[in-house]
Amino acid sequence: MDKVKATVIAVVSALMSWLGILAVPVFLLVGCNIIDYITGLMAAPYRDDGSISSYKGIRGIIKKVCMWLLVLIGAWIDILINYAVECAGVSLTIPFIVATVVAVWLVVNEIISILENMLDIGVAMPPFLLPVVRYIKKQVEEKADVTVNEEAEDKDYE
Repeated sequence: MDKVKATVIAVVSALMSWLGILAVPVFLLVGCNIIDYITGLMAAPYRDDGSISSYKGIRGIIKKVCMWLLVLIGAWIDILINYAVECAGVSLTIPFIVATVVAVWLVVNEIISILENMLDIGVAMPPFLLPVVRYIKKQVEEKADVTVNEEAEDKDYE
């Protein structure tokens, strides 16, 4: 048992060390994905259609997988930025900034979904909680807002 415990600790420590600033949002996202899925199943009978279907369950799992793909894409962008900086001859290591912002945004979305599931179930909610989380989401979106020349963007898709 001690060897298993030591191995788990070593793996988690190595993963957290490698992820750096991305570690906390990633672990939070795992927890939020699980809790959101469970609360979604629990809230289903209280909604208009009142049923749980395998289609909706699979769709929910696919959405969670796609969230992880978004974090992965953010990490790839971070890796590309680091590669470009390195190729430019600058010795600067940039942490997983894009992936972290994506993960934080997804965590906040999952928290909103969890709270909405709880409201559907009938759980009494402090009136400030959902607005606070929505405010945090807005702040993340505003801080990460990148204005793109729409004309140039339209040409890229033609």
